[in-house]
This record gives sequence, structure tokens and C-alpha cells, in this order.
Amino acid sequence: MAVPTLDIEGDKFNCRVDGPPDAPVLVLSNSLGTSLSMWDAQMPALTARFRVLRYDTRGHGASTVTPGPYTIGELGRDVLMLLDALKIRRAHFCGLSMGGMIGMWLGVHAPDRLGRIVLANTAPKIGTPEMWKQRIDNVRKGGMEAIVDTLLDRWFTAEFRARAPEPIARLRAMLTATPAEGYMACCAAVRDMDQREAIAEVRHPTLVIAGTHDAVTPPAEGRATAERIRGARYVELDAAHLSNVEAADRFTAEVVGFLGGDER
Repeated sequence: MAVPTLDIEGDKFNCRVDGPPDAPVLVLSNSLGTSLSMWDAQMPALTARFRVLRYDTRGHGASTVTPGPYTIGELGRDVLMLLDALKIRRAHFCGLSMGGMIGMWLGVHAPDRLGRIVLANTAPKIGTPEMWKQRIDNVRKGGMEAIVDTLLDRWFTAEFRARAPEPIARLRAMLTATPAEGYMACCAAVRDMDQREAIAEVRHPTLVIAGTHDAVTPPAEGRATAERIRGARYVELDAAHLSNVEAADRFTAEVVGFLGGDER
């Protein structure tokens, strides 16, 4: 079932809800610079067992672009408002990169709303203020086109880029279509968030997924995150940053296996 837009307190969010009405709910949260379509490869397997809510993060895709900067807390509260609007009391959550940071925030600040959590290719603190300043400056001066090639080089291994031109083209289109203002506002949200201490409060069953070749959030970051969250499981895939695309089958299998599908 498509839910084209939800109007929440005057802000519009582009969403999709798919899967059996009585299945456990799973929220998918996209990475910086992408849209809900980044999860397309996972949907056949996930919708067989879950009612999947995908949405474009504020400032991305067809969702609202409000003046920035944003905060991860603001983006986390957006998720809670979406759940409330759809009358979803509790859901599993899977987020990649920025989406994973949102998942950490929810695990700390809204623990009763989440079941199991998947944190993919993410970290409680990503990059340096200087790095994010340069990124924002580049987009402000040259638009999204100014950073697309650099991002794709970091998101995927050279081997994958050579053998899989179609997904690379889709991600390129997704990046270039991202509103520059929304992208910069979310860059600021990631820049300003440091949850390295806070994530010790997460008590949910948690799966941390890292990519062996991920230069954005290296495996060491994933292992540190898993060690900080009590009982968390760590999995490393043969991929770079967007492991759900580069190692789609293995990623999907790990997520489905961890989440199960029998809980209500």
C-alpha cells in the first residue's frame, strides 16, 4: 500500500507502507543523500515477513525541506510522528549511516517505541567538523553535482562500480535529485551528533552491520558500537559504505535472520 505523503504539523513526508497488515512493523531509514528507494533490493524479502514503512528523511527525496540546520534529535522525532500518524505503537528499526544515527537516538530517547534495531554502516560520531564544513561549502557553491563522484567512490568498491553500472546509475540519480538545502541541513545534523556515551543506554537487541571496505564508517567503528551496546551482535560484509546495495543478498539475509518475523 502506498502512502504518497503524510502531512504532519504542516510538514510533508513521502512514505511507503508495504507488506501484510498484521505483520510486525519494520521502519527503514535512509542514508544521507538517498531516498526510500535505496531499500528496493531488500523489499521482496522484507515484505514477505514484515509490514515495512519506508520514508524520505526530512530534506530528502519528496519530503519537506525546512530551513536548516537539522539535528539528529529532530530527525528522530520525525520518525515518532510518522509512527503516531500511522497508529503504529512499536516497530523494529533499520537505518544505514545517518539512518543508523537516528536509530541510536530512538533507542536512547524512545525505547518503548522500538523492538529490535539494525545499525548499518554507521557510527555514533561520523567525521570531523572540518570535513563536514568542506562538504557543506562544496554543495553550497556547486550543488549536489559537485560531490556526487566523490561520494560514489566512497560508497562502493572499485570492483562493484565496474561490474554493476545500473545500481550505480540509480544512486547517482538519487544523489543529484536530493535537494541541496536539505542535504546541507542533514550534513549539519550528522556533524553535530556525538552519541558515543549515550548508546550505552540502548537495551534493545541490536545488530551492527559494517562493511570491510567502508572508508566512511570503518569496521573498527562498527565493532566499537557493538561493544558499547550490551549484547549487540556484529556482522561484517564484503562491501563499502552502502552494504545493502553492494552486498544486497547477504545484507538482507542478516537483517531477516536477526529480526525474525514472528513477533507482534
